[in-house]
Amino acid sequence: MIKDLEAVLSGGESYTTEYKESADKSLASEVCAFANASGGRIFVGVNDEGQVVGVDTSNTARSRIQDTINQIEPRLVVDIAVHNNIIIITVPEGTNKPYFCAKGFYLRSGPNSQKLERNSIIEFLQTEGKVLFDTIANEKYPIYDCFNDDEFSKYLKKSNISDVLPRELVLKNLGCAEIVANGNLSYTNAGLLFFRNNSETVHFDFTHVICALYKGTDKVDIIDAKDLRGSIIENIDDSMVFLKRNLRERYEIKSVQRKNILELPEDAIREAITNAVCHRDYFEKGSRVMIEIFDNRLEITNPGSIPKGLTKDNFGNTSITRNPIIASLLHRINYIERMGTGIKRMNHAMESAGLKKPIFKTEGDFFKVIFERDISIISKNAGTVNGTVNGTVNGTVNGTVNDKTILEVIAETPNINYEELAERLKLSRRTISRKIKILCEQGKIKRIGSAKNGYWEIS
Repeated sequence: MIKDLEAVLSGGESYTTEYKESADKSLASEVCAFANASGGRIFVGVNDEGQVVGVDTSNTARSRIQDTINQIEPRLVVDIAVHNNIIIITVPEGTNKPYFCAKGFYLRSGPNSQKLERNSIIEFLQTEGKVLFDTIANEKYPIYDCFNDDEFSKYLKKSNISDVLPRELVLKNLGCAEIVANGNLSYTNAGLLFFRNNSETVHFDFTHVICALYKGTDKVDIIDAKDLRGSIIENIDDSMVFLKRNLRERYEIKSVQRKNILELPEDAIREAITNAVCHRDYFEKGSRVMIEIFDNRLEITNPGSIPKGLTKDNFGNTSITRNPIIASLLHRINYIERMGTGIKRMNHAMESAGLKKPIFKTEGDFFKVIFERDISIISKNAGTVNGTVNGTVNGTVNGTVNDKTILEVIAETPNINYEELAERLKLSRRTISRKIKILCEQGKIKRIGSAKNGYWEIS
């Protein structure tokens, strides 16, 4: 029982306090709003100024209030008490959200109760974990109509799952398929993202990953771009190919062999890409994961801010995901850890390379990771390319001057193709092809990725 009602009412209406002169038709919506938020108390018989005006507190009156509250779905247990000539309704935070009444869904916002419209209801359900994108069965896509056998086989091998078990059973156990109302075994959204045939990509264009390389520090001049439309795993791997092709390298020579080192640690940027794809908000279909390279930074952005439950204090220490099946599938093939260690691993990789920690920030409904590029270090290393290559080549390549020059050009521009190499060295395409073939057979260079989108690596 309240000992000092005057002191309580002097605080005014708030996130957890509501005044009502009478138990009118809006009572149910007020109770819903508190139950969908953090709970609170409704003082019936008190006006908006916090003045006690009194109300009927008889058993009949309280019974009418209880009947009103009983109309809320799902059922909610509240405490109804009488203090002098007012009725105090104590509403707990609901354990089975969302709650709704005849007027709709309501949520407490500051000192007011607001009715939720369609998009707000969807957002609320997502926030409360009642609707998870990756768990939803998609009846439009029976697995037999758009199944990618190659991706499935590769996943089984990476995850050490036996291929003896029936495909349908494995998919169901992984959370990638469910029996739907029509009796078909259909993909869940997670299954579609991992194992659908690429011919179905058009229906999931919002899951693409967009990669871009800009000239300068602004989004003005695009030098290179790629729209990745594969499975989640393909998009992660192809994103790394794009970055390796467009980020600079520095070189270390501690023996005869030269070691090419990407300017940003591969472990750190792969972690950031995987997190962006894994934890993005897939209900937001107007945005995509963006991987953008500027002269002074690398930005990796995904739709969806930090999931509910993560705070400034536990960010980087606690693991919370809005897409648990996607996270589980990536965890099985060691693409992520489910222990909240990803942020620490990125920080550690950058510090070990003598670089600044990445910047983590939210911008509206987007989450962004920014890696600063150390241009001065890259320029310095670039200036030593000729010396290091010459030293290595003279001792290891018994070829003509042209062979050495080819290696020097490839070292400076790993993503160069045959035509560009021929034009730069003023040689024929046929001559370049023959010399590259010899260098590959000697183990001096090798091609990583496709002829169109890959790059050269010097051994």
